[in-house]
Amino acid sequence: MSADEIIARGRRVLRIEREALAEAEQRLGASFATAVELIAKARGRVIVAGVGKSGLIGRKIAATLTSTGTPAMFLHPVESVHGDLGIVSADDVAILLSKSGETDELLPMLEQLKRLGVRTVAITAEQGSTLARQCDVALDGSVQEEACPHDLAPTTSTTVALALGDALAVALLQEKGFKREDFARLHPGGSLGKQLLTRVSDVMLTEDLPLLNARATMREAVVHMAERRGIAVVVDAAGALSGVVTTGDLTRLMEKTTDVWAVPVADVMTKAPKHAHTDEFGSAVVFRMQQHGIMSMPVVNDANTVVGVIHLHDLMRSGAA
Repeated sequence: MSADEIIARGRRVLRIEREALAEAEQRLGASFATAVELIAKARGRVIVAGVGKSGLIGRKIAATLTSTGTPAMFLHPVESVHGDLGIVSADDVAILLSKSGETDELLPMLEQLKRLGVRTVAITAEQGSTLARQCDVALDGSVQEEACPHDLAPTTSTTVALALGDALAVALLQEKGFKREDFARLHPGGSLGKQLLTRVSDVMLTEDLPLLNARATMREAVVHMAERRGIAVVVDAAGALSGVVTTGDLTRLMEKTTDVWAVPVADVMTKAPKHAHTDEFGSAVVFRMQQHGIMSMPVVNDANTVVGVIHLHDLMRSGAA
């Protein structure tokens, strides 16, 4: 078999699955909205179940739901009818996956779920199946063919089922107003968690701050800028932020006059400068700094008192970018 033939076979699989997803998108309708509303209003958890390849897809759907703000767990159908149904309550909603909709191990579980008063959502390729007819809502996961050349191994059908599960999870995420910060709270160990959970107060400098009053001269400001990484912060008698002086301000001043040292910082400083708050997320401050070409910012508290200085490089090293 040549390399071109191998590539062609791989492309065939991707094409078949892509076309099946496009068809599933076109079929998606009112039953999907009903399923989302059913799950969103449930006071309990989402129970996901399936056997074989459908079970593996079910585990992924349960994990995606849980990580996006909809508590879910996978329950094996066989174990469910041998005692594990004890974890299920009438407040729960179940998502049941089966290509045929006639899976022997799944139907007894469905019967027991209905006895407990659990609302059910089916993901199946057969809309006339027992599973589709007996569940409260049925989502159409039908496909024209499996990508397997013998049309046997679950491939296209599991891809469509997984995509429908992702669609449910994302629609629920938006329905519940789940935010990036909520995602980070549930994923504190990942890189995104670091980006979203790092706050300015975790990274800012708080000692030996380059603070000046408005009567100070540019000579004093230059000393601060040289020692404190290019910024001098001007505050009033109460310590509130009045302005900043940067190396850019110094450069512009030197273009106007050669006698820069005695000039009051009040004549040079940027008034109402860009600044950060102690409880801001570092990622938001990084965006603002990059947007305005700023390397350093004063940090203020709720009273507008300067309590620190934040540097872009420190934020980048912290993983906030």
